[in-house]
Amino acid sequence: MASTTTSLDIPQSPDQVWQLIGGFGSLPDWLPYIPTSELGEGGRVRRLTNADGSVIVERLRAFDHDARSYSYAIEQAPFPVTGYLSTLTVHTVPGRPAASRVEWSGSFTPAGVSAAEAEELFHGIYADGLAALLKTLQA
Repeated sequence: MASTTTSLDIPQSPDQVWQLIGGFGSLPDWLPYIPTSELGEGGRVRRLTNADGSVIVERLRAFDHDARSYSYAIEQAPFPVTGYLSTLTVHTVPGRPAASRVEWSGSFTPAGVSAAEAEELFHGIYADGLAALLKTLQA
């Protein structure tokens, strides 16, 4: 199994950041390469369409509003991995109540690529996503 984690400090309170990213269907609100998110099964499944038209289907596995965190699994995607599970969490930054640390992590089994290639792919997705989140919040 391979894994990767990235995080970014954002100069806004954890509650403000969570308000934007805490909804399972909210990716289009802050992630420009996911323009469409359709929720199904009572909000537990999201069908994402990325900028090139590819479809990604993800299932919510855990949600904790108080901890500002949710985890999801990929059920269908054009990625070279299986067994994908990811968590997005907004942390309080110690000593900085007006700042947040957003952490995006995932674990997965590479399929047809090396562990390093799969980790590089998702690390890039997470880092680009957090950079887009910061840009959205600064706008």
